[in-house]
Amino acid sequence: MISAVETPGLDPAKIDAVLDLFKSAGHSHVNPPILQPADVFLDLTGEDIRRRLFLTSGTDGVDLCLRPDFTIPVCRHHLAFQKATLPAAYCYNGPVFRQRPDGLGEIPQLGAESLGRSDIAEADADVLALSVNALETFGVSSNTIRIGDETLFAAVLTGLDLPSVWRRRLRDLFGETDKLSAAIGRMAGGSSSDDESRDVRLGFLSALEGADPTAAHAVVEDLLSIAGIAAVGGRTPSEIADRFLEQAALASGAHGHDKAAETLTAYLSLKADGANATDALNSFARKYRLDLEAPIAAFEQRLAAIENKGIDRTRLTFAAEFGRRLDYYSGFVFEIHAASDAVEGPLVGGGRYDKLLTLLGAAQKVPSIGFSMWLDRIAASIEANS
Repeated sequence: MISAVETPGLDPAKIDAVLDLFKSAGHSHVNPPILQPADVFLDLTGEDIRRRLFLTSGTDGVDLCLRPDFTIPVCRHHLAFQKATLPAAYCYNGPVFRQRPDGLGEIPQLGAESLGRSDIAEADADVLALSVNALETFGVSSNTIRIGDETLFAAVLTGLDLPSVWRRRLRDLFGETDKLSAAIGRMAGGSSSDDESRDVRLGFLSALEGADPTAAHAVVEDLLSIAGIAAVGGRTPSEIADRFLEQAALASGAHGHDKAAETLTAYLSLKADGANATDALNSFARKYRLDLEAPIAAFEQRLAAIENKGIDRTRLTFAAEFGRRLDYYSGFVFEIHAASDAVEGPLVGGGRYDKLLTLLGAAQKVPSIGFSMWLDRIAASIEANS
């Protein structure tokens, strides 16, 4: 039996039972190193995680961090073994480290990852069902399941008459509801709370807009060099220059897209239970004359597969605005919350990250999905209901 890392408020035998559940589903236990290369997380996680990293450096000057999640370390573990084959499945149990305003920032997690399955809908259903069964093993059966799908949002963006810089910007903000709504407002010509600070930079951005891209890029890099800035937040001067040029395009193009803004606002407001979500999506596509046939068909196939695993569709709540706050998620996402309001944040969070292994060095695309369980929240949920 795999030895469980103890979590206050949870019976260690139940943690062992969940790990055995994962193992019986074909997941091999792994324990990736706590120290990880910082640049990987600076490049591939969202802003929320980047600003909460515990950073250090090795004697060779390489930037390191305490692992803030398990998904990237597990994928790196898989790629490190030349004999590793696909499909592959892993499980884990241990702490992750994220700076918090209160507490030590050491968070106990366990979870499972599934790499390389080509039967996408079935893999999604299996992973969601496994997480539900794991919660039930802990004794948590009263919960709500929230689902989202970034591929639907991307398909909506593709169908709109928008400059590519805006499509990229809006997709980058998916899952950050407030920031995304503010950007859509700006796109339609509205103002936002950061207009005053933007005005300070507008002269420089306006000067960049319309300039020869190579020359503008060189100007920004020269300014950073003069200021003695080698990197900011893990970004190189070249990457910072790219960001400036993007901001210049956004600053000059924040108007004239009222119809696209209306369509996006309507899409992001969609909410329905799993029994009615497909109909709601089809009605939206017809009203706004968008070709969403393929992503909606994939969405419905997933719902059918989930239902075949014994999870009633009415237990699911689809929210079009819902995305995970990690940059590597790329499609179906889910969270499981306690039914009561006694616990803040999800008990389980997971989703699909089909591009991650390629970004980490895999020679070809590896469809992947997984989830993590927040053991401190599960313990609090059990205590609240005891």
